[in-house]
Formats: sequence, structure tokens, C-alpha cells
Amino acid sequence: MNDDNDYFELGPIRPPSEAQSLLIRVTRNCPWNKCEFCHTYKGEPFSFRSVEEIKKDIDGVKAITDEIQQLSWSLGYAGEINQDLLRTLSNRPARYSHAFQSVIGWLYFGGTQVFLQDANSLMVRTADLVEILNYLKEKFPFIQRITSYARARTLAKKSVSELQELRAAGLTRIHIGMETGYDPLLQYMKKGVTAKEQVQAGRNVVEAGISLSEYVMPGLGGIQWWREHAVETARVLNQINPDFIRLRTLYVRHDMPLYRKVEDGEFIRLSDDQVVAEIKLFIETLDGIHSTVVSDHILNLLEEIQGKLPEEREKMIAIIARYLSFPAEERLLYRVGRRLGYYRSLDDLQDLSLRRRMERMIDEVRHSKKQEGVLLTEETEREIYRLMENYI
Repeated sequence: MNDDNDYFELGPIRPPSEAQSLLIRVTRNCPWNKCEFCHTYKGEPFSFRSVEEIKKDIDGVKAITDEIQQLSWSLGYAGEINQDLLRTLSNRPARYSHAFQSVIGWLYFGGTQVFLQDANSLMVRTADLVEILNYLKEKFPFIQRITSYARARTLAKKSVSELQELRAAGLTRIHIGMETGYDPLLQYMKKGVTAKEQVQAGRNVVEAGISLSEYVMPGLGGIQWWREHAVETARVLNQINPDFIRLRTLYVRHDMPLYRKVEDGEFIRLSDDQVVAEIKLFIETLDGIHSTVVSDHILNLLEEIQGKLPEEREKMIAIIARYLSFPAEERLLYRVGRRLGYYRSLDDLQDLSLRRRMERMIDEVRHSKKQEGVLLTEETEREIYRLMENYI
């Protein structure tokens, strides 16, 4: 393999819904990088990548794509990217780079989706981004969806006509990390945007005809602001009517600025059950919109909370009510199973073999901590919280 084509730059993250997308890095890191609840880009400087640099990466992807198709033909798969080809190439890890593996995975899942990295690709000049999008579609005419993260403050300043240019060039969806629509909480978390700007940003995207995915962070208000967080965030979304509202439950890592406030007792986190109650109030307050609510992340306790508004609102609320109606021990059992990655729905509690495994694990923790004289409820909560870090 030609070393010049054995590389293209990859950023650190992408939304879970873009798991099958090719990643093209347009900017590096985050231009704001001050949010209290984020650790991803801390200590890393923001920079733009030149159009020529990005085009070179796209050329690299094209060269890798051509080589993979040639390999498929040479191995008797007639150009098809199938499981047999994946298995054959996975046995040669030293031969093929991470970039190569990324491209073959993309092709295997259809090769139709692209995600532009990093945190705010829309900061790039509209004309430059149009040029990048056109080049990408020229090299890969079979691409059907191109998406990107963007900050609300950036989009609030973008004109609808600029966004329409980007849509015409192929940008089909924008992901915005709203997190909350409550101004005091936005300030406390150093989000660098106001609720008014979030409304303007969302409306600009919707008016331009680009699919909009807004991310909300249950638990972000803590004990102090949970109610305001739920209600005001819903009210902001009611003014936008995005295509998707995606839930991402707060988890405070040791390397987040917010962790210090937790340690000092300034910020008191909600329990899982309190977060679920907050989500219930949030969904109940969403009104007059036709968004799809999605709970597509392992950090969310109830992955089943998914549905189109308004027709599936009661179904989502019923799932929450069902969980909250469980006895405390049953809720604990589900929480442990969920945090270990075994449970994806409340019905999974009916799996007796899994249930016995979870019960044994809980008993072992309780027994060991009892011997140490530790308060069991607090230690169990800490153990569950530690399990969540595996998924950040």
C-alpha cells in the first residue's frame, strides 16, 4: 500500500447516530472549549484545516477505497465489501492502518454517510465548506447524507441563505449540543450561549431545510435546578421544532471542570431515579412540536424512551411511570444490569439467568462493604456511578 495514501486525519468523537459514517476532519478540537461538563478537548488548541489539506484527506479516502475494491476482486468477491473480506483483512492488522480499517467499515455499512469533525465545522467560511462538500460528492457520488456538529452561537450568526447554500452542496443534518435552555444554568456551566441564541440557531437550520438534531443533557441542573432545566429546555425546543431531540445523561468525570464543584459540594448530582423523573417533566412540557425523541446512549438509563411527538408522548411517559413504579430493589437490579451493558429495556428483567447474575453481583458488593463497615446505600450508588465511566 502507498504510504502517502495510508493516512487521513481523524478527530476524537462523533455522535452515536454517526457510527456508520466516514469521518472527515474539517476543524481541530473546539473553538470554545470552556464547558464545565466536557472533557473531550481540554488542553487542545482549536485550529482550522485548509481546504487543500481536507481535499488531500478525501483523496486519501478515495485511494483506500479503490484499493479495498481491488482487493475484493482479487480475493474473488467481485468488488463486494462483505464479511468474508472483513475477516480476511482483520487478520492483517500490521498491514493496514487505522484509516484503512475506518474506510472498510464505512464501505461495509454502505458508504453513504459522512460526518464532518470536530466540534464546530460550521465555523469554516461558507464558500470553503461548500467547496469541501462539492469535492467530497465529486469523489464519492454515492454519498447520501453529510452531517456535522455545530455550536448554536455560530449558527445564530449564519444567515439562512448561507445554510441553504450548504444544504444545496450536500449538508443534510446538523447536530447541536443544546444541553439546557435555562439561562442561569447555561452561565453556570460556561456554555457560552444564551437561550435566545439557541432558538435563533435552531430556527435558522430548520428554515434552511437542513435536518436538525438537538442534544439535551438530563441531570445537568443537579439538585438545585433540575425543574427549571427540564421546563425551560422544553420551552426552548418548543420554539424550534427540531427533527430530533436526543438525550445524553450527565456523567461527571474526574477530568471535567465540573468534578471540582461536585467534590466541593457546590454541585449535587441527581440519582438515576431523579434523572428519570426530570425526563418525565421534560417530555410532559414539550408541546406543539413534531420532533422525535431519542435516548440512544448507554449513559441513559431508559433507552426505550423514544417516540414521535405528539402521538407517542404517552407511550414514553408510560415507560417512565413503569420504571418508577418498581420496588426499590427492582430498580436497583435494572440499574446495575443497564450500567454493565446487559439490559436495554425493562422487559430484560424477565431474563432469569441475567437476573440471577445481577443479584449475585449486588450481594457480593453488599457483603464486601458490610465487612468494611461502609454505608451500603452510598457505596452501591458509587459503584453504579463508576460503571458509567466505561461508556464515556
